Amino acid sequence: MIDESGGGEPLREAFATVRGTRGEVANILQIHSLRPDVLKAHLQLYRSLMFGQSDLTRRERETIAVAVSALNRCHY
Repeated sequence: MIDESGGGEPLREAFATVRGTRGEVANILQIHSLRPDVLKAHLQLYRSLMFGQSDLTRRERETIAVAVSALNRCHY
């Protein structure tokens, strides 16, 4: 990972986008600091999965996410 100040304008813009919607840049997103384009794609995928059109409710999607994280022993 690199610091936002050392990443140039694309990284600053990507981090600003994350902060604008979430208030902070979580470590899971900071790992993309070398590839701001991948960070933006990650966010787009997340938003599509969690908020896009689906037969699953938001609660069901969150439940699946929690179950997968628990199985992976991930604290996120």
